[in-house]
Parts: sequence; structure tokens; C-alpha cells
Amino acid sequence: MSDMTSSGQMLAADGTPLKTSLARALRRQKLRALALIAPLLLFVVITFIVPIATMLFRSVENQIVSSTMPQAVELLQQWDSATGVAPDEAVYQALYFDLFKAAEAKEHTKLGTRLNYEQTGTSSLFRTSGRKLDDVGELWQDPIEDIAPALKDGETWFAMMSGTGSNTVLEERRALWASLVEEPFAGDVGITISDEIAQMLPLTTAAYADWAIYEAIEDGKDISKRDPWEAVYAGLGLDLRSDATVRAVNAYTGPHAADLQLLTANLDQMPNTMFKDAFAEMDEDWLDPEVWEAIKIYSPNYTSGYFLNAVDMKKGVETAEMRPENQQIYITLFKRTLWMSLVITASCIILGYPVAWLLANLPMRTANVLMILVLLPFWTSLLVRTSAWKVLLQQQGVINEILVWLGFVDDANRLILMNNATGTVIAMTHILMPFMILPLYSVMKTIPPSYLRAAKSLGATNFTAFRRVYFPQSVPGIGAGSILVFILAIGYYITPEIVGGTDGVLISNRIAYHISSSLNWGLAAALGSILLALVMVLYWLYDRIVGIDNVKLGG
Repeated sequence: MSDMTSSGQMLAADGTPLKTSLARALRRQKLRALALIAPLLLFVVITFIVPIATMLFRSVENQIVSSTMPQAVELLQQWDSATGVAPDEAVYQALYFDLFKAAEAKEHTKLGTRLNYEQTGTSSLFRTSGRKLDDVGELWQDPIEDIAPALKDGETWFAMMSGTGSNTVLEERRALWASLVEEPFAGDVGITISDEIAQMLPLTTAAYADWAIYEAIEDGKDISKRDPWEAVYAGLGLDLRSDATVRAVNAYTGPHAADLQLLTANLDQMPNTMFKDAFAEMDEDWLDPEVWEAIKIYSPNYTSGYFLNAVDMKKGVETAEMRPENQQIYITLFKRTLWMSLVITASCIILGYPVAWLLANLPMRTANVLMILVLLPFWTSLLVRTSAWKVLLQQQGVINEILVWLGFVDDANRLILMNNATGTVIAMTHILMPFMILPLYSVMKTIPPSYLRAAKSLGATNFTAFRRVYFPQSVPGIGAGSILVFILAIGYYITPEIVGGTDGVLISNRIAYHISSSLNWGLAAALGSILLALVMVLYWLYDRIVGIDNVKLGG
């Protein structure tokens, strides 16, 4: 019961305003409904929304270049590829330290693989160069250790680099490591780098910090007694090429100042090696401007390059451009995929409609037996069914043997039904036929037979009655079956791979290839995104022309 307050406001049985009580009850109902659908919603998000979002992100993500070569990429932005010559020495110097660190972390080959998608041969270039970086560092290490033997010892290095400071350099290098490796080290490296040393020997300090962090990431060992990388010696040699650094070292009074001053007193024994020459000696391709152009083009963290490749274009320094005609394949595959999916859908309609009509109009007992035959393919492996078609369709297969035996085909001119579009259409029509028959059957069962009898009693012929009465009512089943078959056909890749050959493969086969073989997941994601967009556009057109509300699965 409810009461009325003196102000005329209705009250619930507990004394609260009726409006508030109803709102609270409605809110509880909504929360209960949300709790009921929450598991399903979570399942859809995890298995559908998240994978699609990941695919869309991967199709534009390109952080591997900037994270592997941060210093070289930054300097490379000032290089003009239009000059037709390789970058200057500063870029090669930055490349050495970036690549040395990446090679130790086994990340340089991933970068080579990424760039190899755009510039053939880059993968082997990075892989072979990564093995020779130690030799370049030893050009400085050997004379430094000869001049100052104490620098052979890791304890000397630890004592010289340690001191009081803010560890700014160490934190900066840690941030670079975090973008390079999947599991960055977040603990204590075990050293406080001297601010005085960091200011006096910047390249040495950066290389030593990289080494110290790597040791912590890789082994978690105490660095106080371990020998540093060859790159640390290269950094020291480069630092000592500066007159300002030499003056600062000569005035230095910190740990092992005498050893550093030995080096400044014997600079004539230090190598004058240029990194550009060193990389050219590793591989002449390092002097190829096209290699550096590819690195510069794909240095941003996000790129449209994958989508451009997916439509037979490539990303240039200024604008996108079409690929050479002999490299254009994806637009052809998209067209073929759409065309063959439409053909397969039409074939399923033509062959499935009479079967569905027969099932819908036969006695229930007979229709149930025949329905088992329709459902039987679902109980058979897709691979087995496709392989069976391979046996049937080949030139020495069952179909050709029967045609030759009947005299319809000459033995020397057997039909070529395999490794082409014909084989793909035949096999996929058979595989997808149940997805057309079942929606048609469910709709046809709801059409009362009395409608046709009424039309005939009014003078309509069998064909007229079918065309004007029966067929319009079965169109929703055609629409539902067509959507199912088309969407399944556009994404199939096992059947075209087995029976399609070069002329019967679809875009899905290239997506599968890039995921499992070439490992170009970015391009695979871009191709998948475009395919998804095409399906959504076709779905929208279908809704505008036919109306999705007219699609029925029965009832």
C-alpha cells in the first residue's frame, strides 16, 4: 500500500517517496540484467573485440625501427635522400652503438626482418653485420689496453665509472632498454655513475651504462669485476678525439686518472678508423642510399606502409607510389576473392534452393532422412572433404575417368578441374551448401501450402503461383543464406590452398601465408582489416538495397 503525504506526494510502504522507490527497483533490475549478460559480454570482448582491435593496431604499429636504432634514426632525419649519397659519419657512429646494443640483446635480426619487407636483402645485412661489431670495437680495445694495461680489468672500469651523481645517464639508457626488450630490468643495476665522468666522457658513459643494464637484465651478475663491451672502448676512443675532452682528462684527478692520462699522452697510437668505412667493409650495402631511405621512411612509430602494400603501393619519402607491375598482386586477389565468393554464393542458391524446397514439401519422415544427408558434411573433417575433391577433380581422377568412359571427353583432352578457379568454386560450393540449405528450409517450412493452392484456384499457373506467391516469401531465407555463405567464402583459405593452385587462391591464403610463413603480421593485419572493411561495406549495401530486417532464419 502507499500513503499520501500532506504535500500530495505518494509514499511507498517503507515511507520513501514512491518515485524514488520505483527508480531504486528499476535500477536493481538493470543491475541484475547486467550481471546476467556480463559473462557473455566479457566473452565477446575477449574473443572478438580485443582480437580485432589488436589486428587494427598491428596494421599501423611500427615501433621496432625507432626502438632499435633511436640515436641513428634521430640523426637520420636531417639526411636528404635526394642527394643520392649515404648519410655522414655521425649517423654511422650512432648506428654502431645502437646496433651493438641490439645485437647483444638479439633484437637486430627482428629489425632486419621488418625492413626486409620493404627493401630486399636488409635481413641478411643486419644479421651479418651484427656478428662483426665486436671486431670494430676491438680496433680501439687492443691499443687502449696496450697503452693502459689497467683498463683490461673490469674492476678498474667499475672504480673509474663509479662516483657520486644523479644517475641521469643510467636512467636515460634504462628507458631506451625498456623500449628495446620485452622484459626490461627495473631493479638496481649496482652502480652510481659519476657525474664528472659522464660529463667528461659522454660516449664512454652511455656505452658503459648500456652494458651495465644489459648485465643486470641478462645475468643479474655483479658488474664490479666483469669486463665491459668492446663498444665501451670504442666510446672512450671517440671521446678522446675531442680536444676539449683531452684537456678535461689531463685536469682530472679522480679514480684512475693516471690511466686516462696515459691515453691522452699516446693518442698517436689510437686508431683513426671511421665508422662509415668500417660498415662499408662489413657490407657495401651500408653505402646504398636506398637502404637508408627505407630506414628513414619506416622510422616513425606508426606507419601507413602496411596498408599501402596491401593495395600494391609503397610508401615513399614524400608521397605514396604504385609498385612495379610485376609486384602487383593484392588488388587482383581482392577482386578475385569478391568475384569467386559471389559465384560460390550464386551456385549455392541455384543448387540449394530446389533441395530446400524438396525438404520443406516432402513428408516429415522422408524429409528428416534427407536432412541427415544435408547435415552429414558437418560430421566430416573439412580437410578430408577437400582432399576428396582433389581426388575427384584431378585429370586422372574419378570425374575425368567417367567422362572419358562415357565418351564425352577425349582421353587426350581431359578437363582441367584442379589448381584453378574452377576447382575452388566446385569444392567450396559443396562445402558451403548446407549453410544455404538450412536457412532456406527453415523459411520455406513457414510458408503455408494453402497460399499456392489459393493462387492456383484463382487461375494462376504453377510458374506464376511460384513466382508471385511462393518465391517472394522465400527471399528472406535466400538473404540469410547468402550472407552466411558469402562471409564464409570470403574468408576460406584451406580449400583454395589445396585445390586452387595459383589461379584459385584467395586473399585469405595470402593472409595465412604472412601469419605462418613470412611472419609479416603487419601486412597480414592490414589485409585482414581491408577485408573486414569490404565485408562491412557490402553488408551496408545489402541493408540499404534489401533491408537486413527482411533476413529471416525461420519463424
